[in-house]
Amino acid sequence: MPTGLLIVDDHELIRLALSSLFATEPDIEVVAQAADGAEALAVARRMPLDLVLMDVRMPRLDGLACLATLRSEFPDLPVILLSAYENPTYQARAVALGAAGYLDKALPAADIVAAVRSVAAGESLWSTETLRKVSGSMAAGRLPVDMDVPLTRREFDVLVQLANGLSNKEIAQALSISYETVKEHVQHILRKTGLADRTQVAVWAVRNGIT
Repeated sequence: MPTGLLIVDDHELIRLALSSLFATEPDIEVVAQAADGAEALAVARRMPLDLVLMDVRMPRLDGLACLATLRSEFPDLPVILLSAYENPTYQARAVALGAAGYLDKALPAADIVAAVRSVAAGESLWSTETLRKVSGSMAAGRLPVDMDVPLTRREFDVLVQLANGLSNKEIAQALSISYETVKEHVQHILRKTGLADRTQVAVWAVRNGIT
């Protein structure tokens, strides 16, 4: 039987393009589409799936948040994240959350098909180089869950946005505060957690159930 694939992307054109891409592959069948993470969860809960190919940045419920829930409810369901953003924070969170891989949307169509086929066969798409890049962040993120980090309410709000991969400018817009204020909060977060950079903070947040 062909691999039952769910495609998740908030752009209809991309969903249609990906569906068309797999239409000629006899061993892969697009069984459903979803416009965001919330729709993806609804699909996964009502029908059997073999694999999910999902965008990272989406409204309502993004790909990383959806991945966390999918891994909790369907631990054997492989998920490949697809993004136009080569963001180390996204990649580190994807590894921490158990994604099967992280693909660039700019990849040739044949490479995307090959990647889906590899994951369907039980393989991981993470390269040694990518894992090496995020391994330091993964190790640094292993602080005790019950560690007391005295963040203010606003610092916690910034931490959540930072862990979701937003830039300082995007955090400022999301929280309606100034760019300089965000920079100050980020520095406070790094000092209070004892972590070196925002990628390590993102991994720490994931492992401590903050995001």
